[in-house]
Amino acid sequence: MVAETHRILTRGGVFLYPRDTKNPSKPGRLRLLFEANPVGFLIEQAGGRASTGRTPVLDVIPESLHQRIALVFGSRNEVERIERYHRESADDPGPVDDGDLHQLFGRRSLFRD
Repeated sequence: MVAETHRILTRGGVFLYPRDTKNPSKPGRLRLLFEANPVGFLIEQAGGRASTGRTPVLDVIPESLHQRIALVFGSRNEVERIERYHRESADDPGPVDDGDLHQLFGRRSLFRD
């Protein structure tokens, strides 16, 4: 993740490690206090944005030492766009045809404006 952070700071882009819906008891893979917060602080100081996909990472209050969390960071505009997709999918989660499809393939797609 350090190499990804360096690449994003020097070249731009977005890093996504979203929450996996396969196991709801695991809200993410990266640790809030040791990985997400330090990187989030650096990215925000550089003018970018770090988020859980819904809220700023630096606003998350830790509940445990090794708490895991979803993380999206990079260009402020792109991260805000991803947050918007998450909010809109929560308002309208239904996919076009199949009820078992992941929200990425629903009416509102991450790959469509």
